[in-house]
Amino acid sequence: MKALYAHAARDLRLSPCDAGDPGAGEVRLRLARGGICGSDLHYYQHGGFGTVRLKEPMILGHEVSGHVEAVGDGVEGLAPGDLVAVSPSRPCGACGECLRGLPNHCLNMRFYGSAMPFPHIQGAFREVIVADAAQCVKAEGLSAAEAAMAEPLSVTLHAVRRAGSLVGKRVLVTGSGPIGVLAVLCARRAGAEEIIVTDIADGVLGFAREAGADMTLNTLSDPEALAPYQQGKGSVDVLFECSGAEPALRGGIAALRSQGLAVQLGMSGDMSIPLMQVTAKELSLMGSFRFHEEFGTAVALMQKGLIDVKPLLTHSFAFDDFQKAFDTAGDRSRAMKVQLEIA
Repeated sequence: MKALYAHAARDLRLSPCDAGDPGAGEVRLRLARGGICGSDLHYYQHGGFGTVRLKEPMILGHEVSGHVEAVGDGVEGLAPGDLVAVSPSRPCGACGECLRGLPNHCLNMRFYGSAMPFPHIQGAFREVIVADAAQCVKAEGLSAAEAAMAEPLSVTLHAVRRAGSLVGKRVLVTGSGPIGVLAVLCARRAGAEEIIVTDIADGVLGFAREAGADMTLNTLSDPEALAPYQQGKGSVDVLFECSGAEPALRGGIAALRSQGLAVQLGMSGDMSIPLMQVTAKELSLMGSFRFHEEFGTAVALMQKGLIDVKPLLTHSFAFDDFQKAFDTAGDRSRAMKVQLEIA
């Protein structure tokens, strides 16, 4: 079977890869859909992000769904033919972070398609994969494309959970890519009263409006767009920074009211922050990294129709057309979420 490897920046290759048989507690999956994430784009466009660099060929992909082909001994609740959303998160369960109840910070994490450790953790853009049964959440009632959105939805659910109560709050989301738009959906579901979204591209801001944002602002065409929210000591309660861009973080911090909260999701390398504003306004700065138990919740919210991800699914390409898929995903003027049709 074939898998999609990144060898270096701008060097993707579809190459043979072994599949294997499921052992105890495992399932073999025929993968159906795979969403191209921002981190996949960083590996493709730049060979990594920040200090994380490709040091060997690595299979990309961690937003996937598929159908069960076979189950190993001891697996219950899954049967051949079942459509499942596949969590890429595989904590060890035994390290200090796992034992503290923080599996997303596992010291031995095997997260699909990650060059953070070496040897790299191979990803899930492959035709067949053997996964732990615990990674698989049945996704009946969803399309394979929707099921593959459980991973990015889990990222934003974790961030909203980290932020605490949003009931009645004014929320600012900086960055209107897939994570930013999903943050809009999650924040509204969590009770946010007003949601403002910024970006530097009008096209993606349209998706935020469709998702229910009350105000969308293009900070490229209007650098002072956030000025009304930055007056005095600011007027925003919670910032979800989803772009990984320093100007967005700085503008968002300036808009936060005293004792407001900034939640950083975007990852693109180190950024400097206006620390005196953080001090003088008694702001809280919080990171949000990956997810764990939110994965099942993401599937359930989609199944119940409480969060609709279908408007974000703008493009899909055959597995063999991976080059066109990645080039399209990198064009924010026309694409939101691009998926590979693996099978």
